[in-house]
Amino acid sequence: MSSAVDTLMNEIIKKNPNQPEFLQAVQEVLEDISPIIKSDIKYKDANLIERIVEPERVFIFRVPWLDDNGKLNVNRGYRVQFNSALGPYKGGLRFHPTVNLSVLKFLGFEQIFKNALTGLPIGGGKGGSDFDPRGKSNNEVMSFCQSFMIELSKYIGYSTDVPAGDIGVGSREIGFLFGQYKRLKNVFDGTLTGKKINWGGSQARTEATGYGTVYFAEHMLNTRGESIKNKNVVISGSGNVAQYACKKVIELGGKVVTLSDSSGYIYDQNGIDLEKLDFILQLKNVRRGRIKEYADKFNCSFHEEKPWKVPCDVALPCATQNEINQSDAEQLVKNGCFCVSEGANMPCDADAISTFKMAKILHAPGKASNAGGVATSGLEMSQNSLRLSWSFDEVDIKLQNIMKNIHTTCVEYGKEKDYINYFKGANISSFIKVADGMLDQGSV
Repeated sequence: MSSAVDTLMNEIIKKNPNQPEFLQAVQEVLEDISPIIKSDIKYKDANLIERIVEPERVFIFRVPWLDDNGKLNVNRGYRVQFNSALGPYKGGLRFHPTVNLSVLKFLGFEQIFKNALTGLPIGGGKGGSDFDPRGKSNNEVMSFCQSFMIELSKYIGYSTDVPAGDIGVGSREIGFLFGQYKRLKNVFDGTLTGKKINWGGSQARTEATGYGTVYFAEHMLNTRGESIKNKNVVISGSGNVAQYACKKVIELGGKVVTLSDSSGYIYDQNGIDLEKLDFILQLKNVRRGRIKEYADKFNCSFHEEKPWKVPCDVALPCATQNEINQSDAEQLVKNGCFCVSEGANMPCDADAISTFKMAKILHAPGKASNAGGVATSGLEMSQNSLRLSWSFDEVDIKLQNIMKNIHTTCVEYGKEKDYINYFKGANISSFIKVADGMLDQGSV
């Protein structure tokens, strides 16, 4: 980076101490957009960077709730409303013990650019709590969600801020949150997305992030005359994104050999088929069990580590941030991986990204490759506003077109002499769109 941007980054570090995830996300973007800022005086004079790295507002609140034993518990809730230049704030709610302000600011900052890439009129935001829904009864989850929404409802609305689900927040949690919002506000509108189909949700929303990640991988592979068909694919995670990424790979003729959770990964040399995937959906979505049960049932190996040592052609990290470090990246490249499409948000640390760039493999940032989820949430908002419901195929076609357009944009802005830098393409194209919107709307 230039000395001016180095100086700016140092100022950002001083203003945001002890927020490593947020600072990592900011630095990754700054490295790509600094030449644009340097060459265009309108961005520099308007202090766009200083403005865009600062959330428009942040809410932090306590969430008291009763467990099944009558004990009062207290968690911390957050909503980061980061940037509304392109539309109402849009971004998920994450319920997980690792949630803190740094994690949510990183996710909200990434969401600004991800949402811009979709081409839909939505800004960027994120929220959540350090509450852990794992091991809790339905009544305990409902008690927490209702208490959380009592405070959150003060700050959201279908034209202001539209939350969705994320890690720890599935259709059960969205149902409890929406019910309480409706009760408090006496309205039935599109303020939350990720709803079930029979009360305002969108077809294909459950599948969208995973499907979109694979659609993007397919477009990247096509640039080299390749496709998913007959490729060995390693996937991390076993939640919603991983499940439907796995399903789409199977449908396109690829072979998925791993899935994982926090306890380790399973390695199925024969490949996970649709019947085996149904078992995983029951295991994870209904019984909420551990991935080792798959290994026991289908007589394959289980390993208490990350899956990145397994030889593959394509890797889809779909678990969490910074799950691939430099050593993991080097192992992937050594074992023949030449395409990485991020299903999670920022799953590769800075050294891993550098390793993939040096090897010149196909590598898409989550803000581009996993944008299918928020894109379909945006389509859910449209359907709610129109009081219409589109078919699965209609939504899936729109999703495919959005992912194709994102890929085209990334190639346009990221094409180098003998390499497509998808990070550069995603960051520059989305920054220009957001920055121009901010300039148009003045010093607000």
